[in-house]
Amino acid sequence: MDDSVQRFEATTPEADLDDLRTRLTNARFPEAETVDPETSGSARWSQGVPLADLTELVHYWRTAFDWRPFEARLAEIGQYRTVIDGLGIHFLHHRSRRPDARPLILTHGWPGSIFEFLHVMDDLANPEDPSAPAFHVVAPSLPGFGYSERPTTTGWGMEKIAGAWVTLMGRLGYDRFLAHGGDWGGVITTMLGARHPDHVLGIHTTLAQAPPGLSTDGLTDVEREWVEETGTFWGGGQAAYAKQQAAAPQTIGYSLVDSPVGLLAWILDKFAAWSDTDASPFERIDKDTLLADVTLYWLTRTGASAARIYAESHGGVNRIDPELVVDVPAAITIYPEDIEKVPRPWAEQRFRGIVRWCEPDAGGHFPSLEVPDFFVDDLREGLAAVLAAAAADDSVRGSGASDRLAR
Repeated sequence: MDDSVQRFEATTPEADLDDLRTRLTNARFPEAETVDPETSGSARWSQGVPLADLTELVHYWRTAFDWRPFEARLAEIGQYRTVIDGLGIHFLHHRSRRPDARPLILTHGWPGSIFEFLHVMDDLANPEDPSAPAFHVVAPSLPGFGYSERPTTTGWGMEKIAGAWVTLMGRLGYDRFLAHGGDWGGVITTMLGARHPDHVLGIHTTLAQAPPGLSTDGLTDVEREWVEETGTFWGGGQAAYAKQQAAAPQTIGYSLVDSPVGLLAWILDKFAAWSDTDASPFERIDKDTLLADVTLYWLTRTGASAARIYAESHGGVNRIDPELVVDVPAAITIYPEDIEKVPRPWAEQRFRGIVRWCEPDAGGHFPSLEVPDFFVDDLREGLAAVLAAAAADDSVRGSGASDRLAR
């Protein structure tokens, strides 16, 4: 098996962009939603993406959005591919100029992509403040997402992906590294900390899933609200997308791969519902960045393959182990408008070494896009606490901390 790392260049034929614009021009729309026209705020979205919002965004996508600068930015950061377990994995790799930089892998989720991190990688690698920690940043595309290959067999669940990330980082010369993630990236980051403590110095996550069956006794009123909100999300219609993608990703995949408007609506609905906004995700998220994310799904034809991550991981052998524990140092940030908020007493049942817990005043499911400045500062502070704890732990164990932490 070829374990080399090769440079990768994403060059979209102009014909593919012309085809996208043609499909957008010829799109057929349904009638408007039957919502009172006087309704304002998030209630406007009670039946899904409003027709007026979608047609306006489709027009912008067709006439004004420019994919080429994003393509150039990917090349500027540095793109690569390597084959792991027979699957081509695409990733960004941005090395710091700082000699004291530490390796950091960032993992996205759905309906996100590497575009969640593209605009913060420079700040993480080469901060203006010399006292701020610096990182050699690696951001892979999940299997079946973006420019990573689409799996042709089952088996690419969270544990396998975490193992692939260890292999990837090893090929880059990073025997021990830090990890961050949210959404599916948060689950994979948890897996990294739990299953690969010899390679993972510590983790930072915005998704701290707890073991099932915990009691609400002793929780504060706010923590009880979190539990109720999370239960309502997963038990109600808001989670219909996940049930669909887990049960029949192939069925929804036909629409996501064939119709750019259908793909846009499917993804836009989640950015609107899961962001810390009132009437539109664009109150916080840059319109072009969101369209770049959707365009990446479209050009790589990964609507179906990305949806399969739910089928792989929502049940059976690939479901997260209820007994899973994370003993490496962990920094956890719970954003107020995220879809899954876990109380600290519950998180501590799985994350045994929490060194920093943060509850910001603003932000939702896509913090790197919604509150990017806070996201970078929080990630730095969290990982600094993780590194301090890892160094102290290695010092106590006398395990050659200086050599291991420097890699």
